[in-house]
Amino acid sequence: MFEPIWNKFLTDRDKQVFEAAGYGSHGGFGKRPALLVIDVSYGFCGDRPEPILESIKRWRNSCGEESWVAIAKIRKLIDVAHRKGVPVIYTTGVRRPDNWDAGGWSRKNSRSNEAPKTSSNRHGYDIVDEIAPEPKDLVIYKLKPSGFFGTPMTGYLTQLNCDSVIVTGTTTSGCVRATVLDAFSYNYRVALVEDGCFDRSEASHAITLCDMNAKYADVVRTNEVLAYFETLEEGMFNLPTGVPVS
Repeated sequence: MFEPIWNKFLTDRDKQVFEAAGYGSHGGFGKRPALLVIDVSYGFCGDRPEPILESIKRWRNSCGEESWVAIAKIRKLIDVAHRKGVPVIYTTGVRRPDNWDAGGWSRKNSRSNEAPKTSSNRHGYDIVDEIAPEPKDLVIYKLKPSGFFGTPMTGYLTQLNCDSVIVTGTTTSGCVRATVLDAFSYNYRVALVEDGCFDRSEASHAITLCDMNAKYADVVRTNEVLAYFETLEEGMFNLPTGVPVS
């Protein structure tokens, strides 16, 4: 069992309260999972690994070097999911060119009207090439934090007969958290991949994982998910063909 990343932020009192109250039980994986890859785009990762304070000069939402460490883990999860025929569902943002639909985002960030492009001219909402979706994968475009809010996510999961989700991506305290909460609210089993998620704030990342593990999800490591995927039968899901209808 790995040492929880959040332990260094908790007081002894906090640890005793969680244990006495019974929080943090392990719920276990489901039988028909989907892998969710939340917002792993150039806007949140930058276009190359570099210290976060350098990266955010060019792209305000970048999470810096930690993004690319997690991307390598996510790549492994996607590869095995593809081989086993497990659904892979990506989310990313979308905006009108005039940014009118930014809504509340524009009230909470002083740089929200910056053009969504990196210095390499990749659009900020483009999913990074290193884990780019393949034809059989699903991509959901969203305006708000949760991958479920105002999107076809629940319809896709219903069509696939999924009972559970494995969540990766960014930011842990933002869109990942919102997606986990909604998945939990829809009664899916939820696993959150600790080393497959990232955030611009170290404290927010750790404490969010603590909250999620206490109440809403099992916080697991990449290797645990890979081992679980290997137990699944191949071809369980009716995935898109990826071939245009003639």
